Amino acid sequence: MSTDSRFAGLRAAFINCTLKRSPEESNTAGLMAVSARIMREQGVSVDEIRAVDHDIAPGVQPDMREHGWERDEWPALAERILAADILVIGTPIWLGDKSSVCTRVVERLYALSGELNDKGQSLFYGRVGGVVVTGNEDGIKHVAMNVLFSLQHLGYLVPPQVDTGWVGEAGPGPSYLDEGSGGPENDFTQRNTEIMTWNLMHLAVMLRDAGGIPAAGNSRDEEDSDEADQGGGTRSTSSSAADTSRSDPNPEYRS
Repeated sequence: MSTDSRFAGLRAAFINCTLKRSPEESNTAGLMAVSARIMREQGVSVDEIRAVDHDIAPGVQPDMREHGWERDEWPALAERILAADILVIGTPIWLGDKSSVCTRVVERLYALSGELNDKGQSLFYGRVGGVVVTGNEDGIKHVAMNVLFSLQHLGYLVPPQVDTGWVGEAGPGPSYLDEGSGGPENDFTQRNTEIMTWNLMHLAVMLRDAGGIPAAGNSRDEEDSDEADQGGGTRSTSSSAADTSRSDPNPEYRS
């Protein structure tokens, strides 16, 4: 397939939430590589992150070193993620659900909910997200539903059909990259991965060309201004209120 110059300049972050540290082979990485290859062929810059290789502290603050943890590599990872127009989260299925590493990544993304862009919107506005799932048991749609809901709640735009996965036959059996698994040759999985990848690129370039999502009605700065004009409301722009807001345990209340 020829290269579409419209996608030049787009950036994508692929976060693999496998439980396996590098250099151990990851089946989730194997399927994510199909999508990453398509993007690279179309001129998209791809940044691949294996989350378990990094010391990501638990919590819902942007930097947990400010809250008692000696180490936290999340702030540096967050910079790489926020530099991307496209986010693809990959996770294996364990006990019918996403991995514990994936849960931590989503929680740390949630920690940034109180941060705003220059339009007063969620910091994640103007970006798109998708999900890749692999495993030896049922649960692709359940996991995709969970991850994609989380991404859209944070502010990512979720294009149509941006979930893909492979689980093979029910019960214990070969994993995606195992010899004879049939995963890399599975037409359904490969086609869904291709659709996911192209839809992510299409919507990302549409958002870029449009300058993101219009701020009318979804700007928290506008909300504060309206409440101030009305002389009431539950939000305050005083310094004491702002200090309290920034320390709120719920990230969504920090802005």
